[in-house]
Amino acid sequence: MNYIQLDPHLHEGGRTANRLKRIWNTPSLLVGSIMFAVLIILAVFIPYLSPYSPTEQNLSAFLQPPSAAHWLGTDQLGRDLFTRLIYAARTDLKIMVLAEIIPFCTGVFLGMLAGYYGKWLDAAISLLTDTFIAFPFYLIVIIVAFASGAGERGIYITFMLVGWIVFARVVRGLSASFRKQEWVASAQTLGLPGVRIILRHLLPNVLPQAVVVLMTDMVGLLVAIVTLGYLGIGITPPTPDWGTMISDGQPFITTAWWLSAVPGFAVVYTGIALSLVGDGLADIWRKK
Repeated sequence: MNYIQLDPHLHEGGRTANRLKRIWNTPSLLVGSIMFAVLIILAVFIPYLSPYSPTEQNLSAFLQPPSAAHWLGTDQLGRDLFTRLIYAARTDLKIMVLAEIIPFCTGVFLGMLAGYYGKWLDAAISLLTDTFIAFPFYLIVIIVAFASGAGERGIYITFMLVGWIVFARVVRGLSASFRKQEWVASAQTLGLPGVRIILRHLLPNVLPQAVVVLMTDMVGLLVAIVTLGYLGIGITPPTPDWGTMISDGQPFITTAWWLSAVPGFAVVYTGIALSLVGDGLADIWRKK
């Protein structure tokens, strides 16, 4: 009997093509990904796209309207607004991503433990989440910011304290429902340890929904970063930040409206992009 050996790369190529087809057939994911990719590309290549420094002042060119020399005009200190806008994207997006990593991993892990094992462990983790939920998010942010000082550190500390809760609650519910499925019972019957069931079987099933929640949570975190900058307890000047830019432009809203409008638009643009990506991923997950 003759056997035909298939090239494994053909199978991988087919899987990649299917993934790309799913993205193409999900308009919200496609549009959101393109929007976010444009922002990332600008943030990466801004040193080559603009000849201006984001912090260097030029008082002879203050409050200039948009022109060929300054695409989005200049601020009250003569700094190029387009340059500061994109450098601010670097700052805010970096913090947004880094501040999500530990809370995401922690929340998913604790949620799986609570949902799979239940009983006292579930009760303990649920009590912990309920305790943190009892305190308003921005109250914790302000307290930590005053305790640790303005800057990135306060944002990281705050979100590590409370950011994991939303992931833990969602994953806990999913894990509890999956625990009742036959495939979990079969794995337990085979004598597989709980840790292996969680990591090898439960995690792949809860991760897609957790990623969808992550996209939504990133929007909320971005708004929190911008709000702190606006209040003066976030990113410290002269580092560009969208919230600080909105606040600095507020006194000139009637004479130089673009100072606040442009960074405000950037926040809305980024929020829409991330929301579209989250909606698209949710659509793909629901179709599976």
